[in-house]
Amino acid sequence: MYRVYGDLQSGNCYKVKLLLVYLGLPHEWLHVDIVQGGTRTAEFLAKNPNGKLPVLGLPSGEHLAESNAILYYLAEGTRYWPTDRLARARVLQWQNFEQYSHEPYIAVARFIAKFLGMPAERRADFEAKSAGGYKALGVMEQHLQTNRYFVGATLTIADISLYAYTHVAHEGGFSLERFPAVRRWLAAVASEPGHVSMPAG
Repeated sequence: MYRVYGDLQSGNCYKVKLLLVYLGLPHEWLHVDIVQGGTRTAEFLAKNPNGKLPVLGLPSGEHLAESNAILYYLAEGTRYWPTDRLARARVLQWQNFEQYSHEPYIAVARFIAKFLGMPAERRADFEAKSAGGYKALGVMEQHLQTNRYFVGATLTIADISLYAYTHVAHEGGFSLERFPAVRRWLAAVASEPGHVSMPAG
């Protein structure tokens, strides 16, 4: 059985949970409290010296870090990971987009607003994330106007990666009102059999 060290309020952890559930893979979820220093203990750092969530514990006793690497590992040989060479490269393209052009704006704005409570000293930082976040949503909207999913005609781990923080973008002050294709895509991902919602928190 897999063991996952994570926090389901984190989009990077939630995306791993989604794929495990979609695949029906038995797993044990071990909550790690970042605020209380859970990722800085010697025990956790032995699993991931970078001190970040999530971490996947493998049946072999080895550990794998970085959310998208975990998705690759779990999706191998399943319908969520394409067999076509170019399609696989496009999955990687969108996951890189998620990590470098999407998450740094949408996820960080959400963290400042939801988890830090919008402290005065972070207000300027929060507002600075707006343009980049809306740019990322615009890129997604343009693609989804002519595509049901991000790669091919069915759901892949590219969609799972982008869904995690996009579906809670409003918690970071982002309105999806002018992104109908994004909203349609969010609904499609949420209709996947076995879908689980991010816990309220």
